Amino acid sequence: MRVHLFGAVSSPGCANYGLKRIAKDNQQYGSDVVYFVNRNFYVDDGLQSVESVSKAIKLIQGVRDLCAEGNLRLHKFVSNSRDTMESIPISGQGIKDLDLCSSDLPVERALGVEWCGESDSFQFRPAIRNHSPTRCGTLSTVASIFDPLGFLAPFVLCGKRILQEMWKKGMEWDEPLPDNLSTKWESWLSEIPKLADLKIRRCYKPESFEDLKKVELHHFSDASLTGYGQCSYLRLVDVHSNIHCSLVLGKARVTPLKPVTGSPVQPFYGMKNYHLLAI
Repeated sequence: MRVHLFGAVSSPGCANYGLKRIAKDNQQYGSDVVYFVNRNFYVDDGLQSVESVSKAIKLIQGVRDLCAEGNLRLHKFVSNSRDTMESIPISGQGIKDLDLCSSDLPVERALGVEWCGESDSFQFRPAIRNHSPTRCGTLSTVASIFDPLGFLAPFVLCGKRILQEMWKKGMEWDEPLPDNLSTKWESWLSEIPKLADLKIRRCYKPESFEDLKKVELHHFSDASLTGYGQCSYLRLVDVHSNIHCSLVLGKARVTPLKPVTGSPVQPFYGMKNYHLLAI
């Protein structure tokens, strides 16, 4: 069979197998190229960070040549480096009508996360629809904020706490919010546009840093009677003892309404955990 039926649930798996088979059959293009195809693709999106422009240009050319062996055209490349973008033919760039000499690099989406190429940072522009102030509408609004890395976890937790209060009151899906919850909800909604001002640097290591002599992963967690959260930071120390910390991941959850065990659960307000992992 040379054609797979469109819409079949196995189509992504077949496409993924075909891509990895091409890499397996063409090892001559180098370990970096083969590793990129095998490990850094999610369906049809490939993400990779390299140390220099020259390595990026070499990797792009190698991956394009490798995919061409299987009659696959790899294109729509986007980079935060103008030199890298200039090395790619216009037909292979993912940005149309862009003047690399004068225009700012636009904001693109990488696996659902907005990434600004000009500042090389993640940012957020939630498109919130005007849902009715009901339990159904609030759930739809909170769930529409896509944040897989947890950069907005403390903010989203406030919305989830309002939802939990509605659940505790036994409200119906289409029942309007009571006055006390409506005030909290409108206040939370008014803060959403301010998320556009938040920017998180994509690269953990600043350009001014020299060779690293120590890399540490720090984990923090805390909890209360209404919610609990965790965050991880990467702490870098270079050969000149310069220190830089970057947020890696964050998580937040509302406290379960029911105890997780059958035994009495004591209040855990103020609990703090700290863990250090040297790399």
